Formats: sequence, structure tokens, C-alpha cells
Amino acid sequence: MSYRFKDYDQQQNWLFPPSIEDFIAKDHPVRIVNNVIEQINIDSLIQAYRVTGKPGYHPKMMLKVMVYAYMDNIYSSRKIEKAMRENINFMWLANRQVADHNTIARFRSEKLRSAFKDVFKQVVLLLAQEGLVSLKQVYTDGTKIESVAGRYTFVWGNAIKTNKKKMAEQLEQMWDYAQRIAEDEDKDPEPPDFKQLDPEKVKATAQKINKILKGNDKASSKAKAKGRYIAQHFPKNLEAYQQKESILGERNSYSKTDPDATFMRMKEDHMLNGQLKPGYNVQISSENQFVVNYTLHQQANDLHTLAPHLEQFTKLYQSYPEELIADAGYGSQENYELLEHNKVKAFVKYGSFDKEQAKVKTKKRKGVKPFERDQLYYNPEKDTYTCPMGQTMKNIGTRSRRTKSGYLQQYSVYQAQNCQGCPLRGSCHKAKTNRQIERNHQLEEYRKKTRELLCSEAGKQRLKRRTADVEPVFAHIKSNRNFKRFTHRGLEKVDLEFGLHALAHNIKKMSA
Repeated sequence: MSYRFKDYDQQQNWLFPPSIEDFIAKDHPVRIVNNVIEQINIDSLIQAYRVTGKPGYHPKMMLKVMVYAYMDNIYSSRKIEKAMRENINFMWLANRQVADHNTIARFRSEKLRSAFKDVFKQVVLLLAQEGLVSLKQVYTDGTKIESVAGRYTFVWGNAIKTNKKKMAEQLEQMWDYAQRIAEDEDKDPEPPDFKQLDPEKVKATAQKINKILKGNDKASSKAKAKGRYIAQHFPKNLEAYQQKESILGERNSYSKTDPDATFMRMKEDHMLNGQLKPGYNVQISSENQFVVNYTLHQQANDLHTLAPHLEQFTKLYQSYPEELIADAGYGSQENYELLEHNKVKAFVKYGSFDKEQAKVKTKKRKGVKPFERDQLYYNPEKDTYTCPMGQTMKNIGTRSRRTKSGYLQQYSVYQAQNCQGCPLRGSCHKAKTNRQIERNHQLEEYRKKTRELLCSEAGKQRLKRRTADVEPVFAHIKSNRNFKRFTHRGLEKVDLEFGLHALAHNIKKMSA
């Protein structure tokens, strides 16, 4: 029996050797990458190179390779180098040039960092030219992505405050003890200020304490040992605390192996119980599932990220969007004022919006407390409230409060005239004086406008569209591309890393 096979001879020469071009399909995504990068201006990237020295690989080629690598889920510089040697798509894109992994890493961390935002902006503007985005209606949301830092390398701001407080108490106790047993000539009538500790002040105070204790028969050996311990360790500890506080800034935590990362509670947890892990808060704005803007933040709460996020948007495109759609995590007086001031129509929920709408739909008042402020009758003309017993609550002044971002809020205070002997007092309030309530009129006005906007047909459509626009982008990047943890350290580097993922997402969606 004879078997029939196609000819197989590895030594057979080609009469007309094929080109790499012949092996790349006309609609292959690598051609989309090539065409997009060819259309943008990379002068800002070229300026990152030196004029003198050995000629380097062309930045346009390196940029194409880097973007396509992220599209192909290849993030390691060594794996990118391997792909340039072995993968025909990379070979075609690089014209068979092969950069070593150190060159690739330097390009990503040094050369590309300063020019990347401009590259990203130009690609988004190309999308706008194609009619894929308008930059007028954006959907904004955030997610937390874990840092590459160690998961248990935390430094807590509250722990530092507690330790400093304990140090101040021990120092004050030792000072009082030394003053009690000191001779008249050694006593200091003005004790140091223990509320504001610094290494030099602690060092000087410890020296005074030890000078009194040394050779004093009244001083116990335990007190002398404690005085020596304070002099030896407290100044060094305070210096360490000051360094940590300078790293913390306004945060409450950071990681020792990635000081820019903050400990945040994340849904994707290796122990499946929502542990705190070092990470960054990634904010994006999308339109038609294209990422049009992204920013990274060190605070876990979305509330204070909107202002810098919109500032980045205006830097890129020289204008604000006409509409912004977001969930209740952004609903604050500060954000509503920001959007209104810049003439951005805000389809942004506030915290209690969903609960209010659920009560309206079910027409149930279960759980409503009749003595809550919102259930009391308010007369806008007289600027008064009426309590459940029919007593008028007059405006007695205002109170001011500042948020963590420094935003000043004004609250009007209303007080009942006489709660003495009221049969409802035990249910109404527990205060010893007449009942007081507060009302932020400006916030209430913003909520009223937002409620009307969200309950309109346009508002309902925007809210439905939000879950189908911005959230799938995170799902694609984190789940389909398996990007759940950064591979670089530091805010600038992780900002670039996510930017490459966002750019690769946009171009891949163009080719879909």
C-alpha cells in the first residue's frame, strides 16, 4: 500500500521568495495600528531623544510595536523582544528590526512618558474625525486596580498619630516627674509645648530631664532608664514619622514598596473577602465604549476625583463636554457647582436618588420616619419649618463646614421655639434644648434640578446607556485582557501603563 503526501523538502529553494507583506491579512489589526500611528504627529516624542550619539531605533517604529504588544496582551519588555524576533506581525511592523528588552523598557519609561498624552489625544481626535466619538457626551466611572507593591507593606497615618500622641504623653509625664524631684535651681517654670513635637525639641527636653535625673537620689532607676530610652529613641522615631507623613500627604496610608500607592478596599481580592490592598483609583470617561479621557488618583473615594479628571479633559481638548453621566459616587454640591459653572449638563445621581425613586415606584412609605427633617413642612417664603406638633421652627443663623478638598458649605440652622412638655419630644429628638435642624439650601437646589433631569426621558436613557458604555470598558480591560494588577511602581509609571491599555483598547475596538 502506497501513501500519498504533499511534497515536503526543507532544502527546496524559492524561485520568487515571498515577502512578509504576503503573510499579513489585509484586515489584520496590526495594519490598523500601523495606519493609525502613521497618521499622527510624533514630534513631541522625537524631542525626547538626544541629537548626538549613536542612532537609535525610530520612535514611530517603537511606538507601533509598543501599542500592538498591549493589544496582543504582551506587556513584558523581554516578551516584546521575543515577539520582535519570532512573531511575523511584529517582524512586519518593525521591518525585521529587533530592539533588546532594555531599549524597550527605556522607551516605555523614559521616552514615551512625556509625549504619551499627546499621542493618546491625537488618536481620540482621529476617532472624532471618523464620527466614532463626539467628545460632547461622556460617561464617567472609576475602578481600583492593585499595585505591584507587597500586599502587607502598609504604613497607616492613624497609627503614626497614635504613636506620636503616646510619645507626647510619656514625655509630659517624665517632665512632670523630673520637675517634682528637681532642686529649685534646676526647675523650669515654663514647660515645653508637647502638642507640637519635633526631633530637636524632644532632644532638648530629654537632655533637661536626664540632667535632673542623673545623680538625683530621689529618681528611681526605672525613671532614669526611661529617660535614657527617650533620649536615644524618640528623636529618631520622630524623624522617621515626619518622613512618613511627608509621603502620606493627605492620605491615610501608603505602601512601603510603592509609596505612591494607597490601601483601598477592592472587589477583586485574592482572599475573596474584600481586603484592603495597595492600589490606584483609575477614572475614565468613555463614549461609545471608546476611552476619551483617563486619570489616576491616590484617594479611594470617587467624590474628589471629578475636578482633576475634567481638568485633564480640558487640557486635552480645550473644552468641557456638553453632558456628563455618572453614578452616585460623584454626587456632591462641589461637583454639581463645578459642572454648572462650566455649563456641563450633569446627569449625575446623588446618594439617596435610587432610594427615593424606589419609594415612588412602589408607592410605599415603609421605613419613612415622620420626624426626619425631610418629612417636615418647609415654607420657602417665610424660610421656616413646621414641626409635627405645628410649632414654627425659625432660621437662627448659619454654620459653615469645609470638605476634605477645602470646599466651603453653608448650612442654615432652624430651631423650635419651645419643646418643653411636648408629648412627642421623646420620638422627635433627644437633645436637652429645643430641637435644631440644618438645611443646605444650595445642595437641595442642585438635587432638585438633578432629580428633574434624571427623571426626564433623556435622563432615563442616559442612565441606561451608562451601564452599557463605561462599565464594559473596565470589564474588557480587567477581565478579557487580564489586567488586574499594575506591573510598574509610582504614579507616573502606572499612569502611562494604564494609558497604553486605554490606547490599545481604542485601536482594537476600531479594528473590531
